[in-house]
This record gives sequence, structure tokens and C-alpha cells, in this order.
Amino acid sequence: MNLAFLVPFFIGVIGNMGYHLAAKATPSGVPPFLALSVAYLVSFLLCAAAYLITSHSLRQDLFSLNGTCAVWGVTLVGVELGYILMYRAGWKISTASLVVNVTIALLLTAVGVLCYKDILLPRQFLGIALCLIGIFFLHT
Repeated sequence: MNLAFLVPFFIGVIGNMGYHLAAKATPSGVPPFLALSVAYLVSFLLCAAAYLITSHSLRQDLFSLNGTCAVWGVTLVGVELGYILMYRAGWKISTASLVVNVTIALLLTAVGVLCYKDILLPRQFLGIALCLIGIFFLHT
């Protein structure tokens, strides 16, 4: 495996670790939407600075956008609010992300097969079965 393959993986892992630690550590007295507003302000400033450093033409780039970015924004709020509320409801940091991500992986597997013509091999069916067994053992 080369670095172009591994670096994004490690960025995702490190980002997700920080994300869950921050979500779990968000004080219960802070309204979730205020916490998310501050998080999004910091995210906006970081992304805007990175865009200005790496971009070519704001005008050209704006015209290439479509509605998916707005939908993405709505879904991000749902994901982050969901985790904050899960942790406040008593979910353990050791299992919350695992249960959610396995569930998402299973649902996206179905979407991939039904909508994107993905093909599942027998070993992938075994992986699905093991995921379901894992979820069972996490909740028993």
C-alpha cells in the first residue's frame, strides 16, 4: 500500500478519534446546538483558510457547486447531534460509534447492491454475518 492510500485513512481515524472524544466531553449543560455552532464556526474558519491557500478561482468553484453540499450540511448536523445526544443518554464511548458504524455499513451495503450494482462475494456475506453477531454480543 502506498501513502496516497494510507494517509487519508489515518486522517480519518485521527479525526474520528478526536471527534468522539470531543463529543463525549461536551459539557451536558451546554445546549447541543450552541456547541455545534461553535464547532461549525471553527470548521468554517479552518476550511475557508485551507480553501484560500489551495484554491484557484472562487467564482469558478462556486459555479461548480450543487445542492449536495447543502444536503451534506444537513446530514452533518444530524450525525453530530445524534452522537452528542447518544453520549448524554448514557451510551458508552467504547460501543456507540461501533454500533452506529456497523449499522451504517450494513445499510450502505444494501444501498450499494440495490442502487449502485455492487456485487457481494461469499466472504462479504460472512463479514455481514460477523457484524450482526458482533452487534448482538455488544447488546447482551
